[in-house]
Amino acid sequence: MPRAATAPKRKPRAKSTPKDSVPTWTDETELVGLVFDLEATATASLYSQYTIGLHAWFLDQVRQVDPELSAYLHDGESEKAFSISALEGQLLPSGKQLKLVANQIYHWHINGLSQRVALFFKQWLTILPTVIDLRGASLQIKQVSIAHPPTTYAQLLQSPIEQSVVDLSFVSPTSFRRKGHHFPLPVPENLFHSYLRRWNDFSQQPVEQAAFLEWIDESVIIHQHRLESTKVAAGKQGSVTGFTGAISLGLSKAALANTEFTQLFYTLLKLATYCGTGHKTTFGLGQTRSGWLVEQKSATAEQLITDMLAQRIEELTQIFTDQRKRKGGERTDRIASTWATVLARREHGDSLAAIATDLEMKPETVKTYVKLARKALKQE
Repeated sequence: MPRAATAPKRKPRAKSTPKDSVPTWTDETELVGLVFDLEATATASLYSQYTIGLHAWFLDQVRQVDPELSAYLHDGESEKAFSISALEGQLLPSGKQLKLVANQIYHWHINGLSQRVALFFKQWLTILPTVIDLRGASLQIKQVSIAHPPTTYAQLLQSPIEQSVVDLSFVSPTSFRRKGHHFPLPVPENLFHSYLRRWNDFSQQPVEQAAFLEWIDESVIIHQHRLESTKVAAGKQGSVTGFTGAISLGLSKAALANTEFTQLFYTLLKLATYCGTGHKTTFGLGQTRSGWLVEQKSATAEQLITDMLAQRIEELTQIFTDQRKRKGGERTDRIASTWATVLARREHGDSLAAIATDLEMKPETVKTYVKLARKALKQE
């Protein structure tokens, strides 16, 4: 009888959902990283810029719970208080698109960088939907775990220095904006400018930027690196030249005399795993992990396909830019980039409706841009 009585209780645990064991933390938490385990419900095509869909899906989830927070995260002029990754797992090539494999598990990281977002996460995890739908490609949410521990900026600053040389790995293409162009190198001043912007915006313990970055420029030593450049279509428009790989950073002996900046240096390296590095971190770029995670391996299907799209966008952007300059056109760069993006994505099989949704345009406008871009291309 005891066995018969306990047997039914085992089944629910075997089929547990995220709601059965929801991660939680205190209301004072300001930083937390989550990882979703997602299972493809069927083999399905996935468009190459699907991170735009993940970005939109998350903001819509926020909107349903806290519309004001969603508007702030979407339109706010400050640093974005979250970052997301692309899907980690087996993505196969399917023409110019990708393919999810049925029953395969994919991992998706999302990090909160403010108390308000951490509070939203805490509530959201208790009411999660069961499926993420990316235009017909369905991913069932199997489990949500804590990837980066809940903490506060004050706790991060007070945490002990565990090692003098720190390894960082950039697991998705990473880039900075410099003088109007992409800068695909982890120069220490660029790295720490990126982290300090988030720190100053969210920590309520701002640091004078110029003095700290001057100290960084004089003090940081790159002990070793293994980097590779890559071009990727990222965000809503255009392409980005970035880098992936790993780097080891430390400080000169003279730098240690400034104990305040030394502590901040190591604190910001810990912050990097939450906020990511560089720009477009809310679209999957700049995902950063602690440790040396670089492996020599062949390019993935996702990388190859996104590289193809990025290279086509760059090629078309240059053509349209040169044309408009010859004709004395205004707003050259923005229009050339928009035309290039919509035409390249159309060539890669994306529908007008999908492109319009991602670029937040009317389908009729996108259709017109495609026609204009094709006409301009024939003139070459």
